[in-house]
Amino acid sequence: MTDSSGRVVYWGTGRRKTAVARVRLVPGSGKLIINGREGDNYLNYNPAYLNATRLPLETLGLEGDYDILANVHGGGLTGQADAIRLGVARALCELAPENRKPLKVEGFLSRDPRRKERKKYGLKKARKAPQFSKR
Repeated sequence: MTDSSGRVVYWGTGRRKTAVARVRLVPGSGKLIINGREGDNYLNYNPAYLNATRLPLETLGLEGDYDILANVHGGGLTGQADAIRLGVARALCELAPENRKPLKVEGFLSRDPRRKERKKYGLKKARKAPQFSKR
C-alpha cells in the first residue's frame, strides 16, 4: 500500500491487555514515532519498552531500514509497548511472507491472552477473601 507521498507503507495491528496499536512501517532510517511524539520521549526512555518495540526488526536485521509510526490508545506503557511489538511483527509479515517463520519461532506473532480477572462478589479482589474469624 502507498501513502499520499507515494511511499510504500505496511500496516499491522497489535493488542495487549486493553492497549491497541495501529502500526505503520515506512522505509526510512529507523525512527520510532508514537502518537506524534518521539518513541524515547513517549516511553519515558525506558530501555525495556524501547527494546520491545524494535525486537522484531532486530530479529530480521532490518533495524535501520524502516521507521515505525504507531497510534496507540488504552492500557499502560507496558501493554502499549507489547501491542506495538505485535503490530510491527504483523507488518513485517505483510512486507514479506518469508519473514513469518523466524518471527513465529521467536513468539512475536502470538497475542498474549492474559487479562485482568474480574472481581467476584463476597471477595475483596478477584481472589482475595476477607479475613476469616473462627469465633
